[in-house]
Amino acid sequence: MALKITVIGTGYLGATHAAAMAELGFEVLGLDVVPEKIEMLSAGRVPMYEPGLEELLAKHVAGIEGSSGRLRFTTSWEEVGEFGDIHFVCVNTPQKHGEYACDMSFVDRAFTSLAPQLKRPALVVGKSTVPVGSAARLSALLAELSPVGTDAELAWNPEFLREGFAVQDTLHPDRIVVGVESERSEKLLREVYRTPVSEGSPFVVTDFPTAELVKTSANSFLATKISFINAMAEVCEAADGDVVKLAEAIGYDERIGSKFLRAGIGFGGGCLPKDIRAFMARAGELGADQALTFLREVDSINMRRRGHMVELARDAVGGDSFLGKRVAVLGATFKPDSDDVRDSPALNVAGQIHLQGGQVTVYDPKGMENARRLFPTLGYADSALDAVRGADVVLHLTEWREFRELDPAELGEVTSSRLILDGRNALDSVKWREAGWTYRAMGRPKA
Repeated sequence: MALKITVIGTGYLGATHAAAMAELGFEVLGLDVVPEKIEMLSAGRVPMYEPGLEELLAKHVAGIEGSSGRLRFTTSWEEVGEFGDIHFVCVNTPQKHGEYACDMSFVDRAFTSLAPQLKRPALVVGKSTVPVGSAARLSALLAELSPVGTDAELAWNPEFLREGFAVQDTLHPDRIVVGVESERSEKLLREVYRTPVSEGSPFVVTDFPTAELVKTSANSFLATKISFINAMAEVCEAADGDVVKLAEAIGYDERIGSKFLRAGIGFGGGCLPKDIRAFMARAGELGADQALTFLREVDSINMRRRGHMVELARDAVGGDSFLGKRVAVLGATFKPDSDDVRDSPALNVAGQIHLQGGQVTVYDPKGMENARRLFPTLGYADSALDAVRGADVVLHLTEWREFRELDPAELGEVTSSRLILDGRNALDSVKWREAGWTYRAMGRPKA
């Protein structure tokens, strides 16, 4: 009999996973406690921007003309319990207010709501990023609250999605990690991921703690690499070196590699910052806090880059203050190909300049609505050209392709001053300088 899959939580991770499971041929039922979200998804629309996801939903959501009909959504826990053989838990694990630790309340609520509905053997699969040790606790909770007891098994299957590439990463993952306690759990997950495994995706089987540690370890390594090159940018500025050439040179070393070696205003978003902080907090609880003290400096370097961009912008407009100065900010999302503005370095810089008296106008190809909700007092423009009109300085803070393809000469006609600060080291400095702009970037010589 074909496996039936449910997905608990239909945010960024859950909506993508549900659509991908339908694409892989399974009947899927997605659950969320927010009725408005269910209505939107049932109409084949998504509450966030993610390339290719809306098209994938429309291909499978029941009731849409021409769809496979394999994907439905509900708010009923009872329906989920009756329907599913495998239940993927994809709810959010944000940072707790006022501390580094992870807020597990959404995960706990999902498990306590699902468990009483499991009246036949089932596999519950956690995909959320959680502190190590959570799976063992949740496995015991499942057995305690489920009518079938230990026949409600748990596995942990961390997600490795990159915003902007989530559909690709789900359908063609670079690795699949499963933490299991039985051969049955492993067998079921091999069946779920049979197609990507047959295409060559590695399938790594491990225990609960290791599976939980993989995601936080990976994010910590990436954060460390980004902060390393940003620390080198600070040294390059002090020594009049060029961090772009430095990164190119060390990137040829195959032990290091060239990815994530672009210096700039640092990382943000809903994963890296909160994940490394939760990792530090959990290590402290386990008595292993000294092992991760380096992550405090990684976090500190990252946050320092935002303040440094504000200082560069202040120097660019005269050095004393932003009062009476017009600042154009190109970019609001924390990365391109997304509408996510959570902990966005670009918006953080824009907000700091605004608080210091600058007249800030922001433009972003996809993140305007979310940015307005978060920073309603900033100015917003409908295009890059409108954003830079009358600006004393232009800040490039999110590396959208649209910004790399801008015509510097055209923008120069409407600015007050042809002065651009590249916070992502992503623009063609030669092209901008040839168009009469003063181009400056973090960790690079002034000329």
